[in-house]
Amino acid sequence: MDKEQLQELYLQDGYYWGKEPNELAKRILAYISNERIPGKKVIDLGAGEGRDSVFLAKQGFDVAAMDFAPAGLAKAERLAAEMNTAIATIEGDINTFVFPHRADVVYSIGALQYIHPDNRARQFRHFKESTLPGGLHVLFAFTEHPDVPVAPDWGTNEYLYKQDELQAYYSDWETLLSEEWIFDCSSSGIPHRHASRIVIARKPS
Repeated sequence: MDKEQLQELYLQDGYYWGKEPNELAKRILAYISNERIPGKKVIDLGAGEGRDSVFLAKQGFDVAAMDFAPAGLAKAERLAAEMNTAIATIEGDINTFVFPHRADVVYSIGALQYIHPDNRARQFRHFKESTLPGGLHVLFAFTEHPDVPVAPDWGTNEYLYKQDELQAYYSDWETLLSEEWIFDCSSSGIPHRHASRIVIARKPS
């Protein structure tokens, strides 16, 4: 969806993406044990209405939720209060976003497609350089696929990744998981499919 459309959706009552965390956020817990979580800093790129940021904060992470849509961030803060936890929120553009501090975990789902292809090498280099040694990147990107047409609600400021592109940015890190995923979706009320890539990578210590 176009960024402007998401802002309008976030202004409506209710949580468009729901309040339950995505399964990808839960996967982080498989790589960081409970006793090692307190004090670890997470940056959630494209946090939307905050469901994953709030989930991670509830686990004990220090979470900074970044999104371009102030309506989404306002909902994220309300959800954090409802869940008796706290997150920091930052309004920003993922094309130019500069981390406010170094991170132990960088997480993103449903936002990397907003980075223009011309900006990707620079931004991924910044994300990696701003991650502490031993840190994790847990990322999801929509990808090109010969059998999956572009979604009917795909926005003019969204850009698919090539099938091998996301993992290529992490050739110098330890790849813990690289998985192609094709799934059904009904956003905008029109059934369709998406092709995607999930990458979980660890920075060398």
